[in-house]
Amino acid sequence: MNRALALLTLILAVALPGRAADQFTPGEIWPDDQGVHINAHGGGVLFHEGTYYWFGEHKISGPGGNSAQVGVSCYSSTDLYNWTNQGTALAVEEKHSSEITRGCIIERPKVVYNRKTKKFVMWFHLEHRGQSYATARCAVATADQVTGPYRFVESHRPNRGEWPQNYDRRETNDQWVEYLKRDRRKGQMARDMTVFVDDDDKAYIISSAEENYTLNISLLTDDYLDFTGTFWRIFPGGHNEAPAICKHDGKYWLIASGCTGWDPNEARSYVADSMAGPWTSLGNPCSGPNGAGGMGPEKTWGGQSTYILPIHGKPGQFIAMFDVWRPKDPIDGRYLWLPVNFENDRIKIVCPKSWSLSDLDLVSEANAQ
Repeated sequence: MNRALALLTLILAVALPGRAADQFTPGEIWPDDQGVHINAHGGGVLFHEGTYYWFGEHKISGPGGNSAQVGVSCYSSTDLYNWTNQGTALAVEEKHSSEITRGCIIERPKVVYNRKTKKFVMWFHLEHRGQSYATARCAVATADQVTGPYRFVESHRPNRGEWPQNYDRRETNDQWVEYLKRDRRKGQMARDMTVFVDDDDKAYIISSAEENYTLNISLLTDDYLDFTGTFWRIFPGGHNEAPAICKHDGKYWLIASGCTGWDPNEARSYVADSMAGPWTSLGNPCSGPNGAGGMGPEKTWGGQSTYILPIHGKPGQFIAMFDVWRPKDPIDGRYLWLPVNFENDRIKIVCPKSWSLSDLDLVSEANAQ
């Protein structure tokens, strides 16, 4: 088979609707059940009753190369390779009085299930229309069905009137604490964020605060709809965004990116024995050959973290989800779904040209020996 024919065969294998995929191809077009590239950026995945649901930002190209917000999209899958478009789970609204009116910014949606209330709860970073990134709020919506429609509830500046659990008025004197003090009365800033539900069903939001210089870990109420006021301030001055977290072997593993706008940078990773910390820096979790082409692990292969996905029924197996942002053509934004390994007390992420879930089985078997 000549090279041109081999390339055509590969394109047909991954792009034709109805042709089932059986591997991940990081950075390539990822068609849904209709053969359309998946539009779910900055997203997260919920496993519920045998099915995975992928929620993400649904944007379209607008005038002048700008992107326009449609809302939050939802896709479903039973194997993680092949995804069915379930439509818009949360749509922007037409009435200008709404906080999520058309023209607002909705980013990094994450959905969790509350076993007590039997509700699906969606959290996302919200910027009000016309405010650019000055609003810095996180917002919540709920639904009775996993695919929606989700009903917008309200937005928050978290932990209004509260001090962090690890704040000491006499000893906390880093230069960024002035942002904490400034925002205490109206609530802390909340930009890039993720949601994590622990084994005891307690839920936390991890969000960029203090002009993106600090991460806050905030405990939610039992219904997951509000903040308890209990939070911890971590890595002040670290300039972290795009947090993603998982729990493995009783430890909490966090990855994030630096703050360089749409431009890729070196990922960073951290570990702790408790959500409250203390957290230890582990450096760049990305290493190895550049299987996707273009940028290497020192630039996170051109991607930015958004979520760490646990594989259901496979304890210790995870997929690290990254977005390759293309702000001038957001529909063409790509995805790097990469295998995760834990080695020598570190989290390790590599970027093969292609891989399958069976590769994670091999890693698990090797680690067990």
